[in-house]
Formats: sequence, structure tokens, C-alpha cells
Amino acid sequence: MTDPVPPKRLFSPAREEAEIAAGGASSPQTEHPAYKLAFQDDQFLLRDDLRPVRFQLELMKPEVLLDEARIASTFVIYGSARIPEPDKADALIEAASTDEQRLIAERLKEKSRFYDEARKLARLASRVGPDADGNKHFVVCSGGGPSIMEAANRGALDEGADSIGLNIVLPHEQLPNPYVTPGLSFQFHYFSLRKMHFLIRARAVAVFPGGFGTFDECFELLTLIQTGKIKPLPIVLFGSEYWNRVINFPALVEEGVISARDLDLFKMVETADEAWSYICDHYLGTEQMPECVT
Repeated sequence: MTDPVPPKRLFSPAREEAEIAAGGASSPQTEHPAYKLAFQDDQFLLRDDLRPVRFQLELMKPEVLLDEARIASTFVIYGSARIPEPDKADALIEAASTDEQRLIAERLKEKSRFYDEARKLARLASRVGPDADGNKHFVVCSGGGPSIMEAANRGALDEGADSIGLNIVLPHEQLPNPYVTPGLSFQFHYFSLRKMHFLIRARAVAVFPGGFGTFDECFELLTLIQTGKIKPLPIVLFGSEYWNRVINFPALVEEGVISARDLDLFKMVETADEAWSYICDHYLGTEQMPECVT
């Protein structure tokens, strides 16, 4: 007599139990919120004292799905949500009703070239093939919104590659741009968890002109490297004219608040080709070396 094959699991799956619970008989007891299964009780999960659980869920969900998608490393692209693509830049100028609005619109038009550069950079990164185990590398990852973020996801789609969008709930509606891979489009409540996911798999970061959000993400990354919390990785800042105008990096050295070597944590570039060449040179001779197809 052979031994019976043991079952794979003893307890019923949570999904099955949830279906049974949802279709049960109705009574004053079963209709009360207290009777709901804890993981089906939205009001319970949204309590202030459940914040640690929500943190864990927001950390785990993208992590699990990215692992299932075999995404081993990412190429993160930060940048403004307001810079138009070149074809739409003139419309901003035409819509301006004051001299101040016209000046801002003209400056945005000047920066519209970065839309095309972000799209091209994403195409270059998306040509990196999977490794021998089928894991994907240098997968484009953006904030999932419009403008530079849209250009990044669009460039990946140009190459038929997957790309990630890490969106955030805002008071004004911000839908994911249509170029993000649907199964890799995530929405966050906590900025801190979103920023963490930007960097967990990052192997290179491109920072295009942007505002508070871009500055926040860029300087947090520089701080993490400066303080040794994460290993150095190639960081490229697009548009030296913009960055030198809005931030006086040498003055930070002169004031003694950063070291001169901290300026080597990033490189200013103007084009996608220049950026990709710098990233490939950084990994030259290492096992993380991308296949630098141009």
C-alpha cells in the first residue's frame, strides 16, 4: 500500500473563504461591520491605527508584481509634468493672455526638446535584452504622469518594451499616461513608499528639468549616495543651462555645505546619446553591463 499524497495545503484559500463569507445568510450580526473579514473591511483598513499595515501593503504590492514580471533592474526617469511635447508648445504661447504667461510659455517651449530626448533615452534603454535567466534589465520607470514622464513610457512602447508608471493620488485627478504597461501601472497614497520603489531596482537615473517634485526626488537620491545609504549609480541631469540657472552647485561647495567631490555624483548632459554613453561607460566591465545598442 502506497502512502497517500499529502494535500498541498490544509486550509482553504482566503479567496474561497471570502466568496463564502460574501454569499452567506443575512442577519443583524452578519450585516454589522464587525462581522466582516478583516481583509475585506475597507473601513477597518483605513483606520489611522492601521497605517503600518497600509505601509506594508503599499510596499509589497508593487514588489510582488514586479518580481512576477521578472523585472530585475530599472532605468528611472524623473522630470516635469508641465513641459509640452514640441508639437504642442506653440499652443501654450498662443493661449497666453499676459506678458508674464507668454514669457513662461516661451521658456517651456525652449525646454520642449527634452520631451524628445527623454523619449529617445527610453528607447535606448529599452533595447537592453533580458539576461540568460529571462530577467529584464534597465526597464524604464517613470512617475506615470504627463510630459517628461509620458515621453519616457512612450519611448519604451516605441521599442515594444514594458515600462513602469508609479502614479500618486493627488487632490487634482492625475491619470496614468496611456503609454505605461497596464500591468505595471501602480498608484500610491504615500509619497515615501513611491520614492522607495523608484530606487529599489534602479541602476541608472535621468533627471530632466522639473519643479518641486523633481528636486525632491533628485536631492533625496543624491543624499542617499552621499551618506552611503545606497551604492553609487550613474545619475545624469539634462540641460546644464537650466540646472546652472536654478541651482548654484559650485556655491554649495564654496559655502562648505557639500564637498567638491559631491559634484561628481552626477553628470550634466544635453542629449540622450550622451547620457546613454555615460551610463554604459559606468558599467563597463561589470556584470551589470547593459548591451549598449544605439
